[in-house]
Amino acid sequence: MFTGIVSALGTVREIVPIGEAADMRLVIAAPWPDTGAIPLGASIACSGCCLTVIATEADAFAVQASAETLAHTTLGTWRAGTRVNLERALRLGDELGGHLVSGHVDGVGTALAAVAEHGSTRWRFRVPASLARFIAVKGSVAVDGVSLTVNSAEGAEFGVNIIPHTAAVTSFATLRPGDAVNIEIDLLARYVARLQECA
Repeated sequence: MFTGIVSALGTVREIVPIGEAADMRLVIAAPWPDTGAIPLGASIACSGCCLTVIATEADAFAVQASAETLAHTTLGTWRAGTRVNLERALRLGDELGGHLVSGHVDGVGTALAAVAEHGSTRWRFRVPASLARFIAVKGSVAVDGVSLTVNSAEGAEFGVNIIPHTAAVTSFATLRPGDAVNIEIDLLARYVARLQECA
C-alpha cells in the first residue's frame, strides 16, 4: 500500500524488451541514499504503478513490467529520460499524508488543460467513461501516483489544483496537455460501488 505522497522523482535510465518485447525490464535512477540497499521483492510505486524490485545499484533499481501492465498503463510509452514519480511502500505506523493507494492503476486518463488559478494551477483531466462514476468532488484520486483532492467533476472530466511545491517535486512540472496519465480511483469509491451493485 502507498499514500500517494511522492517521495522522489526518478528517471528511466534503461529499457530492455523481454520475450519478443511483450514485457520489459526498466532501470530507474532514484535519488534515495539507500537505493542500493532496497530489498529484492520490495514494492515501489512508479508513477502510480506498483512494481517489484528485481535488482538494485547504488543509485538505481530495476523492475519488470508485464504485457498486461504495459497495455493498461502509461509504462508502454516510457523512454530513457522519462521522469517517474516514486514512492516506497507504506509501513505500519508511517504517516498517512495522502489517501490509501494500492498502486493498481484503473485506467489511463488524458491531461486536458492547465490554467493558473491564484497561487496554484488548475489541471483538468478526462478519464474513461467506466471510471467517471468513481470520481466525486472532495473525493480522492491518484494521478500518476500523486494523491489529489478532486475540486470539480462533470461527466468524464475532473479538475484538481496543484500547488507549486507539488509541481516542483513531481512529474507535474513536465506534464503537458495531451499527455497520458495513470489514474487510480479511491478504494472506498470502488467498494461502495460494488456494494450498491450487490444490494
